[in-house]
Amino acid sequence: MERFQIILIAVYTACLLYMTIFSLIQLGLLKEFRKKRKDNKPLPPLTSEDPHPMVTIQLPLFNEMFVVERLIDNIMKINYPKDKLEIQVLDDSTDDSVQLAINKVNHYKNLGYNIKHIHRTDRSGYKAGALKEGMKHAEGEFIAIFDADFLPEPDFLIKAMPYFHNDKIGVVQTRWEHLNEDYSLLTKLQAFQLNVHFTVEQAGRCAAGHFLQFNGTAGIWRRTAIDEAGGWHSDTLTEDLDLSYRAQLKGWKIQYVEDIICPAELPAEIYGLKSQQFRWMKGGAENTRKLLPTILKADLPASIKFHSAMHLMASGIFFIILWVGILSVPVLWAMDDLGLKATFMGFCLLGTLAVMSVFYEANVMMCWKEKGVTNRFWKFVMLFPLFMAVSMGFSLHNSIAVIQGYWGKKSSFVRTPKMNILNVKDKLKSNQYVIQKIDLTLIAEALFFCYFVFAIGLGVYLEYFAFMLFHILLLTGFGINFFYSLRHLSLK
Repeated sequence: MERFQIILIAVYTACLLYMTIFSLIQLGLLKEFRKKRKDNKPLPPLTSEDPHPMVTIQLPLFNEMFVVERLIDNIMKINYPKDKLEIQVLDDSTDDSVQLAINKVNHYKNLGYNIKHIHRTDRSGYKAGALKEGMKHAEGEFIAIFDADFLPEPDFLIKAMPYFHNDKIGVVQTRWEHLNEDYSLLTKLQAFQLNVHFTVEQAGRCAAGHFLQFNGTAGIWRRTAIDEAGGWHSDTLTEDLDLSYRAQLKGWKIQYVEDIICPAELPAEIYGLKSQQFRWMKGGAENTRKLLPTILKADLPASIKFHSAMHLMASGIFFIILWVGILSVPVLWAMDDLGLKATFMGFCLLGTLAVMSVFYEANVMMCWKEKGVTNRFWKFVMLFPLFMAVSMGFSLHNSIAVIQGYWGKKSSFVRTPKMNILNVKDKLKSNQYVIQKIDLTLIAEALFFCYFVFAIGLGVYLEYFAFMLFHILLLTGFGINFFYSLRHLSLK
């Protein structure tokens, strides 16, 4: 029994060590971002005297009834010469949004715009298939892509296109901003995390010369880069990550531009968020299977290989978090039985401090617009523990996605429903696009909530409080997840 307990503690410690290393990598990216932040001054935008290359804007759609008109109207406000701009509405819809799109396209076509409605009925290859179909008809030397929930500013193209004066740049990726960040706790926490992804992760990787990714939207591709990389593939759920790495393996660079923002709508209800998270996590695992062997064999510096591997495997952190949570109860018992103190696991505090530093820099110092550092600081104090808790609460759901991705189980591309929720005055409404049901995962999340109630009680009973905060966070995370899932079941 003692041998088993020691092995259990060793496995648990290894998981904590992996989480710490992952956190320190994030801190390293923050260091790279800070190092070159002052030097990354935005390029001057195009002027009327500058050459304007032909640009095709692709708008992939699937059943976007609530936002399709908003999207097209916004795109037509982009400041770029009419004769150098083509808009493709890549519409795979099967409902009334098809006619809404057609009406808008015809309206702007009559006003002299080069806009086309391309409608597929089979939806083969999902978003990647739609983009691939659009490429067959595209006139542009450059391809800009915007998902249905994105509303680029009128000066988006004239600000972004100068970066392609560097012939090695295959992609320009811009930063997402959030239209409805303050709508609810869910949207605040999503923005909290996405700010880190862009301001630290993307900026840090770009500054250090590591591989990074096109985020699927709010970016521009050089057509040659797409072609040389082999075009869009539909064998993973994250076709954007896949093409990004294949293009970089061909020698193309991705330029992340922090100063160009593209506002977007965050999922306001939990089932839309869950579908988005599932697709991202499973797609990351699928791309690890697909791309990692090629990356490891490629003639690349060891640092790029290492960071690429950690980037591709990032979704696996949820699997580790889940196991750390599950094992924490038997580990608590084992350490009490063996008379061990938790001090030897104190290195995990280093990882926690690293994560806090990264999130503080990205949100408090870079992205939040509240007046006064003090106000932003207290906002951070409130949101950070809630973010940690909710992330842990998603560990089961996201772990299932990761396991399926590594296992090779295929599933359909479930897009994130957009509901045109922009401010606190907008109300969540019935949405036929949202799949809402009590499934085995939701039941399991409720059981995990009960499991960590037991864990807290066990800690009190044994008078062993080393895991108490951790168990409270897990309890809170699974509780919030379950609460919102039940609450949003009524949106039918």
